[in-house]
Amino acid sequence: MELTEKIAFLKKVLKDCWLCPQRCHIDRTQGEIGFCLLPAKIIIDCALPHHGEEPPLSGTGGAGTIFFSSCNLRCIYCQNYQISHQAEGRELDPPELAQVMLDLQKRGCHNIDAVTPTPQTPLIMEALLLAREQGLKIPFVYNCGGYESPGIIKMLDKMVDIYLPDFKYGIAEDGAEFSGVFDYPRYALDSLKEMVRQVGDKLEIEDGLAKRGVIIRHLVLPGKLENSKEVFRLIKEEISTAVKISLMSQYTPIDKVRNHPLLGRRITAAEYQQVLDYALELGFENLFIQEVSNNALTPDFASDKPFG
Repeated sequence: MELTEKIAFLKKVLKDCWLCPQRCHIDRTQGEIGFCLLPAKIIIDCALPHHGEEPPLSGTGGAGTIFFSSCNLRCIYCQNYQISHQAEGRELDPPELAQVMLDLQKRGCHNIDAVTPTPQTPLIMEALLLAREQGLKIPFVYNCGGYESPGIIKMLDKMVDIYLPDFKYGIAEDGAEFSGVFDYPRYALDSLKEMVRQVGDKLEIEDGLAKRGVIIRHLVLPGKLENSKEVFRLIKEEISTAVKISLMSQYTPIDKVRNHPLLGRRITAAEYQQVLDYALELGFENLFIQEVSNNALTPDFASDKPFG
């Protein structure tokens, strides 16, 4: 299927929306509103060079990050809830978004980093194709929450260069409790398998910059080490231990969960180390890790190279 045919298919999905596993089956082109609260339009919060991503994405010029409004999850601890829990922002059409992408390239960004693109995928892909036709050369990064429809991910073949999905939950009950979805692990795994089929389980790097591949992010949650361990076990059994993992430590309780019995605190250095040790025992060596100092964790990556 040609890229234009894929985009036409994706846009047709908006008429009976199943872009994500929420499967609202509403006609967004007629103004019907589903879980994500979004119409059939592009809505962004902001676009800027971002220097806080993994080193091969940020490089020296930054990732060309576009923060898209809303999300197909409602994580109670979300650090970006001001953006992800609402459908407000700047409305663009595909040609305008294409110009945003081209501007980020002109500003020296190393990639286009689409954050939370899932509910807006059809028009984002239309904009990407327009930008490519107008000279966009840098990689496109699909930075998502991991709760994806494998059939939609399949349609992104030959359009996405780098997949940057979260794998939040290995235990389904934790996904239900913290994000309101009861089937997170199954959809995350099936989507990851399709991502790896498209771009492989190795991260291709040239001159220190990622060009193609997958980086799986996992945020360690306080008191939920078994969830983290199950994430690694599932990835080993069903995907690969060669895939790059970004083991994230920067969980910080927002006001909404500050009094939560588990989520009301940051993780400890010992918790992070226990998850890291488990990953190494399973054979994972391609890890981005974060520094531990004074029994507290910083959000900075330990080095410009993967662990191992």
